[in-house]
Amino acid sequence: MDVTTAMPVSIMAARELLTRPGSLFETQEVIILGREMRIWRNAPPSLRSLFESSRSFGDRTYLVYEDERLTYRTHTEKVCRFANTLVYRYGVRKGDRVAIAMRNLPEWPIVFWATTAIGAIAVPLNAWWSGPELQYAIEDSGSSVLVLDGERLDRLRGSLGELALRGVMASRHAKPEDSGIDDLNAIIQAAPSATELPPAHIDPDDEATIFYTSGTTAKPKGVLGTHRNLISNVFNYLYMTAFGDLRRGLVPRVLCGPPTEPTTALLCVPLFHVTGCHSTLAINTFLGYTTVLMHKWDPERALQLIERERVNSFGGIPTVIWQITETAGFKSANTSSIKSLFYGGALSGPEIVSRIESAFPGAQPSTGYGMTEVSSIATAIAGVDYQRKPQSVGLPTPVVDIRIVSTDGRDLPAYQEGEIWIKGPNVMKGYWRRPEATEETITNGWIRSGDLGYMDEDGFVYLGGRIKELIIRGGENISAAEVERALFSHEAVMEAAVFGVPDRLLGEEVAAVVRIRPGLKATAGDLRAFLSSRIAGYKVPALMEIRNEPMPRNAAGKILKGDLKKSFAGIRIANKSV
Repeated sequence: MDVTTAMPVSIMAARELLTRPGSLFETQEVIILGREMRIWRNAPPSLRSLFESSRSFGDRTYLVYEDERLTYRTHTEKVCRFANTLVYRYGVRKGDRVAIAMRNLPEWPIVFWATTAIGAIAVPLNAWWSGPELQYAIEDSGSSVLVLDGERLDRLRGSLGELALRGVMASRHAKPEDSGIDDLNAIIQAAPSATELPPAHIDPDDEATIFYTSGTTAKPKGVLGTHRNLISNVFNYLYMTAFGDLRRGLVPRVLCGPPTEPTTALLCVPLFHVTGCHSTLAINTFLGYTTVLMHKWDPERALQLIERERVNSFGGIPTVIWQITETAGFKSANTSSIKSLFYGGALSGPEIVSRIESAFPGAQPSTGYGMTEVSSIATAIAGVDYQRKPQSVGLPTPVVDIRIVSTDGRDLPAYQEGEIWIKGPNVMKGYWRRPEATEETITNGWIRSGDLGYMDEDGFVYLGGRIKELIIRGGENISAAEVERALFSHEAVMEAAVFGVPDRLLGEEVAAVVRIRPGLKATAGDLRAFLSSRIAGYKVPALMEIRNEPMPRNAAGKILKGDLKKSFAGIRIANKSV
């Protein structure tokens, strides 16, 4: 497609230019699972195809991890070796589940691409989870093979015998001689030399991933994603990038072929979330980017890596932008290589745009809206549109439809707030083995997000509150009910109310109001220590108020959490014991 422009293009003209017949972003109508759907005509049909296309990048650097460097060629060989190992050593077949329980490590993408390329289902597990939480997801998913790192191995060591697994492989663990546990890197190295994947026939709507997400119930649900879901997200991102370029009066970079100097992107969010996997790793692999992988987020280390690797883009959630710009060495650091910053997964105020403009001159900020159930991106906004409408989360892509729906099921006009409903090829197939939950969430192909919002006259989406009682802390979904149940298991707790309170860095922080039983005692510190052995650390309330009087309730006996939230207004998160 030959797109040349020296002037900014209108919203309608940009969309028409990018989606016209013969273009990269041409769409078509198809029937998926009995429903009419718009899809990207030129998107790869599967993750196997996406991975295979990355072979063309040859000796370009694929991954940087601390002092380790991996080229696309070497990465391809390792993926092929491991894919053959899964099939011929562990008997993994199409539809089998392979659980990945590890922090960001170079082995993570190898396992992910090998699993999905043979038609098996990758099950990335939250590395912050406790042993019982990990065990639940492994059992719930019915995973037959588990790949994990040393820390997750330590958490699961006592319960591995209870799991019905065909194989367990550990990476970078202290005891490589553990009985019954194979060393992942030794397995890959010892595998017969292979440059080709095992044979596999994969359709676009075959199942590819299960990402667990917390909801309003205590147990997380597995979001079942297809190859088309993830690939659609990659093309959603590419389209939005091209759209933003046209709106600025630039020739879309994605339409100009491979860049002479490859882009280097810092991946500083967990791969076990769709932001890290779908919207960073998969996109970077498709475009031939060099990914600088952080084991876990550390703003000082991120700043060092930006300087050392001349990073061009980074982001993930708003927290990382605030923290890195507030790092002591930021003003003296050379961050001139940064050209774009992206973030989502948590609410961000419009002030973040001005912060980026002052801290990274010339860099383009972008944000969006999505969720695990829509494979990451549903809407996005950048450039001139973001400057005009800094409180918006953007427009849906040409294959995504958005409705704002009232409580009685009516479509609402511009500026009226209702529930956000989403339809598109990126919407999940359903919740793993939860048909009732799937039916409650998806209506005639439309997923009910549980989020409140509205659209303006131009179709830009704005977020309000949430219908679901769910806390999103730095991109992590936390069930208030789960934390409350953990609190109730303490003998001194009589009543407990858990909710999210606004936080500039994390979007939301976990807060709790606890009523203590008469005659018993417990401090906020006592309760945090109690919780830390029962739930993941990020779920433990950072703000906690201990009280002896009854909670405010409505006529139906429901605790009025809105009234309780008011007591936390203006309190800084540094105050851990209100």
